[in-house]
Amino acid sequence: MFCGTLTAASQTDDRRSWEEVYEQVVLNSEDDDDGAAWEENYELLRQMADSPLDLNTATRDELEALPFLSAQQVMDLLEYRDRYGRFASLGELRMVRSMDYAQLALLPFFVRVPVIGNSVADNKTTAFPRLDTIARRGRHTLTATARLPFYERRGDRNGYAGYKYRHWLRYEFNYSDRLRFGLTGSQDAGEPFMASCNSWGYDTYNYYLQLRRLGPLDDLIVGKYKLSMGMGLIANTGFSLGKLAALQSLGRQTQTLRPHSSRSVADYFQGAAATLRLARPLRLTVFASMRPIDATLNNDADRTAATLITSGYHRTPTEISKKNNTHLTSGGASVALRTGAFRFGANAVYTHVDRSLEPDRQTLYRRYYAHGQDFLNASADYSYTHHLLAFSGETATDAHGHLATVNALSLQPASNLSIVALQRFYSYRYTALHAHGFSEGGHVQNESGVYVGAVWQPLRRLHLQAYADYASFPWARYQVSLPSHALDFLVQATCDLSRWTLTARYRAHLRQKDNDDKTALIASDDHRLRLAAAYAHGPWNVKTQADAVHSVYKETADGLMFSEQVGWQRQWLLLSLTAAYFHTDAYQSRLYLYERHLQGDFAFPSYYGHGVRLSLMGRADLSRRLRLAFRLGYTDYFDRPTVGTGLQQVAHSSLTDLDLQLRWRF
Repeated sequence: MFCGTLTAASQTDDRRSWEEVYEQVVLNSEDDDDGAAWEENYELLRQMADSPLDLNTATRDELEALPFLSAQQVMDLLEYRDRYGRFASLGELRMVRSMDYAQLALLPFFVRVPVIGNSVADNKTTAFPRLDTIARRGRHTLTATARLPFYERRGDRNGYAGYKYRHWLRYEFNYSDRLRFGLTGSQDAGEPFMASCNSWGYDTYNYYLQLRRLGPLDDLIVGKYKLSMGMGLIANTGFSLGKLAALQSLGRQTQTLRPHSSRSVADYFQGAAATLRLARPLRLTVFASMRPIDATLNNDADRTAATLITSGYHRTPTEISKKNNTHLTSGGASVALRTGAFRFGANAVYTHVDRSLEPDRQTLYRRYYAHGQDFLNASADYSYTHHLLAFSGETATDAHGHLATVNALSLQPASNLSIVALQRFYSYRYTALHAHGFSEGGHVQNESGVYVGAVWQPLRRLHLQAYADYASFPWARYQVSLPSHALDFLVQATCDLSRWTLTARYRAHLRQKDNDDKTALIASDDHRLRLAAAYAHGPWNVKTQADAVHSVYKETADGLMFSEQVGWQRQWLLLSLTAAYFHTDAYQSRLYLYERHLQGDFAFPSYYGHGVRLSLMGRADLSRRLRLAFRLGYTDYFDRPTVGTGLQQVAHSSLTDLDLQLRWRF
């Protein structure tokens, strides 16, 4: 999954290194279409890389905030430090029992080992720094990004309220990890700027102020923020990864509070939240939020809401009329007690919607969608960590007594083998507006399942990863009118031969969907194969990849994609070229291609039909403070005269666009 080595350069303030390692995670993720989640994850890691932890003074809670570490790995780090004393260098991480190549690639960019006598005593003090110290030693970062399409969509001529350019602007200020402030303004193509519903400029503004370690106050955020409790059964708007990428940390609990700094308009709270240290083993997190949200309204006298919308698009009169027409008021608390290897927590979240949610519950799969105005959820989470095994779980209920539970057990019988098993049961009547837990169907509702995964390193240069997941759905779902089930299998082998990295992966996703008459379920199966060879030497890195898909649903569809990525980097300059040829039978056999983007941008566009994709990305550090980057993309379809449908339709078969970004740090 990860490609990278431990080098001394990992301790420098060069975020390009960790970004490249992170991109390798994205390139090998099985959730190729979840670009929004990857952007959120990128923002979290970017903030943490700005203020790396002192490995010799970091607390358990601080290490657990690193989302790619398992509970066992955190405990092994602390035990190694207690037994052998200070870490002398990052190279000692290889001596920690449970660390594998994945953590050894990423961890050095988020922790550091200061020179003896130069440790971070100032960083650990609870006395808040003076304002003149903050102003003198704080760092400012201003980032501006724009996309210029060299084509015109139908809506650009008649239909969209704004011009065809997408752009966003971000300002950030931080003083170590004690104080952080950020403001981001963004808008999508077609949305009005300084006009109509956006008289204040951008369509969306995200902002926050964060203060940390003020006496008993561990963390305080005012503005927009992310919050995770337990294993996500009642609240999780934070870090998430797919089944493969999260194999190492799957099952561990997260109790995170962090700013919402990305451009996303979904899954955030707005107001204030704080974490207090009541005693050494006891912590309390409280939050209050009131935020607007878009909704599709019913045609009734009370103007109830049929669905809540999180796409964030406000381009047409219909979309603009829905902007911020509903409000969510939320509040809650979480208390956690840690004693030795045990951890216990109690959580509660209450949400009030100012319009009653009234989905069309006559439609079978919507029968148990969230409805009403008031929602209350409570849960208990628990964990036990040992150097050979770790157990964690959460059990939750809604106001009507409907249950959801998830429990995970991880074992490490040998230093080169780890095994994870996870069980979940989510009642089809259970509702929680802010829940995001482990699931096959994408919702913490109407699902029971068992997941088993393993990571094995039989040889020093050979890494094997595999998982199997079975899920059953007792109630109807979208395009599934009867109780159904799904099977998901994946196996991946990675061979690291010095300058070469060879990867082979096979995934089978076996699901069920309605037949044409909706009288029975038929198979909807996907089989995907990926073969890749990557070579890195000096300033060059090259990756050749072949993807194939065989899809069966009502009819059979196949697809192939061959792609080549070439990168060259010399100190201040980086260039990356991606070229791909794709040929698929239908949309159901579409393939996804990740290509290097500008900082803060992640996208996994799908390609189907017959065509080619070319992309050139460049980045130049004009000085230590000023960086300029661009990405030029070109897609040509051989099998169609137009691209897209509706207002998004382009009247020719090719698309060309240019992204520009300027970053200034001062």
